[in-house]
Order: sequence, then structure tokens, then C-alpha cells
Amino acid sequence: MENAQMLIPVVAAFAITIILLPLFIGYMRFKKEGQVIREEGPKWHEKKSGTPTMGGVIFILAIIVSTIGVGMWQHALTLSLWVSLFILLLYGLLGFVDDFVKVANHRNLGLRAWQKLLGQLVGAGIFLWAFFHEGFEASLYIPFFGDVAITWLYALFAIVWLVGFSNAVNLTDGLDGLVAGLTLIATGTYAIIAAHDGRTDVLIVCLTTMGAMIGFLMFNHKPAKIFMGDVGSLALGGMLAVIALLLHREWSLLLIGIVFVCETASVMLQVASFKLTGHRIFKMSPIHHHFEMLGWSEWKVDIVFWATGLVASLIYLLLFL
Repeated sequence: MENAQMLIPVVAAFAITIILLPLFIGYMRFKKEGQVIREEGPKWHEKKSGTPTMGGVIFILAIIVSTIGVGMWQHALTLSLWVSLFILLLYGLLGFVDDFVKVANHRNLGLRAWQKLLGQLVGAGIFLWAFFHEGFEASLYIPFFGDVAITWLYALFAIVWLVGFSNAVNLTDGLDGLVAGLTLIATGTYAIIAAHDGRTDVLIVCLTTMGAMIGFLMFNHKPAKIFMGDVGSLALGGMLAVIALLLHREWSLLLIGIVFVCETASVMLQVASFKLTGHRIFKMSPIHHHFEMLGWSEWKVDIVFWATGLVASLIYLLLFL
């Protein structure tokens, strides 16, 4: 794909997003369907209660339509492209059901944890079928051991990556614009990698996601007019994991997605510390709330976390591209 042509998937997804989002926001407001803020969260977030949610529905639609359209144009409708969209859609549907239960019952509790996990495992299983069907090398680089080609080990790793990062992005989605900005940076980085590696199919997915995130940020930055909901965050997390696996740069997410990793680690450390010692490490977890409790504004947290993701991505490109 020529450099100038790369603008087309970005613009297509951006246009669909900014055209449909205002209509969706208006519909949600008319139906008086909005986000229910969790009670244990920061008290100043209570004013966000009632803000339209489930905006991920729109950018998922934008990504799927734009990716298929550009894929047809570029003759790049590969199994890799289709499985990327499948994970985006399946994990999005899981999040949609979760969000719908919350909104319909006016509570912050949706699907049970085992129900989410089951759906994520089904998606991971189908991804692995496509991965092996395409004949991709099931080898995983392990420090001090080099490339280890053990099929079951790679399959287990892929499942952990898909489930883990979909949940990691979901945990990170607690501030206006945070996840959309981080996803824009991450997919931009993977677009550069995909172009370098000649993976046009993966490149198209990255570019359409970038366009959709730019459009979504116009309505999701503070003060947010709409939230992406679990439908958006679970879908984006699963798709990022798929992109890393398809590019055979599995460990890259630890650096490119370092903010997602830190957010998840903060929750795990907080829970472990409280259960073992009765004391909390952070004022509140995930860690973005800790900085809020220290007096940082949402904008400051966003900018610092976006900058962290950008610097980490640049480091990866400099070291490993």
C-alpha cells in the first residue's frame, strides 16, 4: 500500500465514526440510558453518572466496514484480517451484553466473571484455529532459551495474551479519553511495524482503528459526551493482542502497551497486599485513580499516561524495528 493510500482507511473510519456518534449520543440521551458509576470509585466521578455509554458500538462498526471495504480494494481480505475483525466483534458483543445488563438494571454489575471468561476463551480458541490454519510459526521467544517451538505452549500463551490484554484495556478505561488515546498510539505503532513487515492485511486493521479512535476522541475527551463501555474496551484489548500475535511480535505489547500492563499490575498488587497484610499499596486502583487521589486532574493523568505510551512505543521501534 502506497503512503498516500494509507490515509484512505484512516479517513473512512474517522468519517463513519464522527457521522454516527452524534446520532447515537442523541438516541442514548433520548432513552435516558447512561453509565452507572461504581460506588467505590472517586466521589467526583459521580457527576459522570448518566453520561451515554456503549460508544464502542459505533467505532467497532466503523472499523469493520472500513476494513472490509479497504481490504477488498487492496485485495487483502486474508484469514488474518477476518480473524482480527472476528475477535473485535466477539469481544465487543461480550462487552455489549455486559453493558446492556448494567444499563438496563441501572447498576454497575453486568456479566459474571466466568461468563466473560468463557466468551473470551471461545474467541481465543477460534483465533488459534485460524492461526494454525494459516500455517503461522507457533514459536515463542523465551529469554535465555531462544525460540521455543512447542505448539501447546504457544497456544496457552496466546490464550493468556488475548484474555489478559482484553481485561487490561477494560481496567484502564476509567478516565475520559484515556483508552482511546492509548489505543491510537498503540495501533499507530503497529501500523508502522506492519508496513515494515509487508503485512498489508494487518496494516489496514491498524489504520482503520486509528481513524476510529481519532473520531471517538472528539466526543470522549474530557468532559466526555460518551463512554466506550465494555463493548469498546474489551474489543480493543482483544484486537491489540491479535495484532501482536499475527505480527509475531508477541512480547511487544509489554512495552507498547506498558500503561495497560501497569494498570493491571496495580490492581493485582493492591488485592494481594490487602489480602496478605491488610494494607493497600495505592490510594485506589487501577493506578490512574491513585494519581487522581493525589490531586492530579484527569487531563494531567491522560497526558502523562499517553506520553508514557508514546515514549515506550518509540523505544520499541528504535530497538526492534
